[in-house]
Order: sequence, then structure tokens, then C-alpha cells
Amino acid sequence: MFELTPPWQEVLDYWFEDGLSQDWPASSVTRKWFRASAGDDAEIDHRFGAYVEAGLQQELVDWERQPLSRLALILVLDQFPRHIFRGQRRAFAGDHRAATLAVEGVSRQMHSKLPLCAQVFFLMPLMHAEDEDLQDLCLTSMTALLERSPDFCRQSIQDSVNAARQHRELIRRFGRFPHRNEALDRESTAEEQAYLEKSGRFGQ
Repeated sequence: MFELTPPWQEVLDYWFEDGLSQDWPASSVTRKWFRASAGDDAEIDHRFGAYVEAGLQQELVDWERQPLSRLALILVLDQFPRHIFRGQRRAFAGDHRAATLAVEGVSRQMHSKLPLCAQVFFLMPLMHAEDEDLQDLCLTSMTALLERSPDFCRQSIQDSVNAARQHRELIRRFGRFPHRNEALDRESTAEEQAYLEKSGRFGQ
């Protein structure tokens, strides 16, 4: 009898490919993470849009129970909406729940049981949070991850630490991410507008 692959494993296989078996994937995978194309966005919507809707409706609570399935749920709530709803308010609809799952998981050391690339994305909702305490937790956790990372992926994790530091600096300066203001129908302050004109777009 064939054993069916659980839905959450499909999410991990797509996002990490061979990364979970060797701590860090090939460069072609990281392109999808940080330089996704419109085609990547469309593929995520086609393959995982139903999971995103279910996650946003809190219908995937059984995924929370163990580290790998919780990671998949974090991806469904934190990463995939940013692709499916790029530039729209709903891109951030899963952020609060994803951050809660990450904080709970870190407090229980669930993330430490995962491969290094998976740990980075387990922590990513903290980097996306408009909350200084969560930003501090993200930077502390990413830095600890860097300290125990092997040479072959050390630069990649250093890049994540650098990004965490940049995100924390923005939250300390503005209390929120100015580059989200348009999508969230928030009026930018004069200082935020000057920053946006100088710095351009900074992720989502």
C-alpha cells in the first residue's frame, strides 16, 4: 500500500527542494525565495492557493504540532501570501498568526530541530513583524544560527542576519515598514516619504 505524502510535505518540497537534506539548497532555489518572477507567483497561487486560504481561516491547526509541519504552516501564512497577493493588503494577512507560531516554536526550541535553511524561514515572520521586541528576537535568533553554521552556508546566513538588522533598524526608526504603506492604505509621514524616495522598494 502506498503512503500518501501529507499536504504540508508538498509545501516543504516545493520551497526547499533538496535543501532540507543538506542544510542549504542550490542557488536556483534561493532565487525563488528572494528574486521570484511573476511565473513563480502564479505557480504558488495555482499549487498552494487553497492551503493559503485554509491557513488564513485557521483550518490547518493540525500542522502546528511538530517542527516540519509547523514550518510548512509558517510558509503558507508568511511567504506564500506575499507571492499570491503581491503589493496588496492581503499579502500581510497571515503575518500575525505566523509570528505567533514562530514565537511559540522558538520558546519550545522547535526550530532548533530543523535544518539550517528551514530555521531561517521559521524565524522569518519575526523579521516581517512591525514590533520591536519581535525584531530583537529575530536578530538574536538569526545571530545564534550564524554562530553555529558551517562554512558552506555561512555567507547565506550572514545575509539573513544583515537583513534582520536592517528590518530592526526600520522598525526602531519608524515603528512600521514605510514600504507597506501604499498596500495598507496608510498615509506616509514626511520622514517616511523622504525615506521611500531615497531608498525605493524594500521587499514586502
